[in-house]
Amino acid sequence: MTSGYTPSRRFTGFFACIMLALLVLPAKAGRFSNVVIDPGHGGHDNGGKIGNVFEKFLAFDVSLRLERYLKGKGIRTELTRRSDIFVPLSDRAAYANRIRSSVFVSIHFNWVSYGGPSGTETFYCGSNGFPLASAVQNSIAAGLGTPSRGVKFGRFKVIRDCRVPAALIEGGFISTAKERSRILDPKYRQRLAELIGDGILRFRRM
Repeated sequence: MTSGYTPSRRFTGFFACIMLALLVLPAKAGRFSNVVIDPGHGGHDNGGKIGNVFEKFLAFDVSLRLERYLKGKGIRTELTRRSDIFVPLSDRAAYANRIRSSVFVSIHFNWVSYGGPSGTETFYCGSNGFPLASAVQNSIAAGLGTPSRGVKFGRFKVIRDCRVPAALIEGGFISTAKERSRILDPKYRQRLAELIGDGILRFRRM
């Protein structure tokens, strides 16, 4: 029989639960100072494609508009690519992880081979990405006038590997004729970029 104090199993179990909860709490939203913008696809990876419409170019266009909008609001930004080049998904996430006090948004457009779905949706993976994804999707849904497909969990590598708050935005379906015509209008893409930016700023104020 030892003379030292041995805590009860109930106590040690309670303490372990408290420590686990502290470890998985999401990062405080308002503490970021950099936004890493990821134009989806690029180079040999066209993303969705129909005729002469390429997702990679639309995503790049919206990303540049988003960057200008955020810089106009005094937010520092970084892009994972600044030309039509291919950047591996792991490198995109690693880039965001290297930038101190950052959040990550990946810009995409949807494509399907069936029917004619429409609308925008935003994905998250980690628990710290859910508030960001929600703020962005709510902003888009309120201001764009297209159907909202909601906030969804998705294990996409580009956001799964991020340690910072991360969201992946699908800005509409290029495979649906009516929605594609809207997406090809620069005014739509500008409005989409501004609403994404407003969502990011809303997340910053949480």
